[in-house]
Amino acid sequence: MLRNGIEPWHLLIVAVVVVVMFGSKKLPDTARALGQSLRVLKSEARAMKADGEATPAAAARQADAAPPAPAPAAAETR
Repeated sequence: MLRNGIEPWHLLIVAVVVVVMFGSKKLPDTARALGQSLRVLKSEARAMKADGEATPAAAARQADAAPPAPAPAAAETR
């Protein structure tokens, strides 16, 4: 039954069912939202990969380069 795999007419039937179910007006919006989601996912994956590649020595340099926190003001009592 699945000897030949997916044939072109199978894809045509799936496309027709999707258009009937969702309507032709919602499909572009759905595709746009899916594309934006994929872009966000890719950018987050790149950021995580860049964070993972940071060496401990580079992290220590960044910590040393940060300005010191201001000292808390002493409260005067009389």
